[in-house]
Amino acid sequence: MKKTYQPKAKEIRRETHTIPPPPKVLGRLATQVATLLIGKHKPTYSTHMDMGDSVVVTNAAKVVLTGKKNTQKVYQKHSGYPGGFKEVKVSKLREEQPAKIIELAVRRMLPKNRLQDQRMSRLKVTV
Repeated sequence: MKKTYQPKAKEIRRETHTIPPPPKVLGRLATQVATLLIGKHKPTYSTHMDMGDSVVVTNAAKVVLTGKKNTQKVYQKHSGYPGGFKEVKVSKLREEQPAKIIELAVRRMLPKNRLQDQRMSRLKVTV
């Protein structure tokens, strides 16, 4: 009877990947980064463990948005309190915090579980 290999925490080897400056489309860049953060590119990948690597994205201000997203896309959030609904357009966010656009795209592509914050802590985005 064959058994499935379970990697141990001490066997995890982390690398640092530097994503060169884009002219990359935001979604394609975010999927590439999310795959590296999760660790799916490794042969020892296991869904319940944090196997991913660190990722550094440079020149976040040069990320490309296709179509009319630069004028129409809106990020929404709610604090849970009355009157706590907030909207921010991508064009305003790009001027003030261009790194936040990539961080939000990557966070929303990661699985919504206990490992999400650990994985996001290994992402560094520079302007």
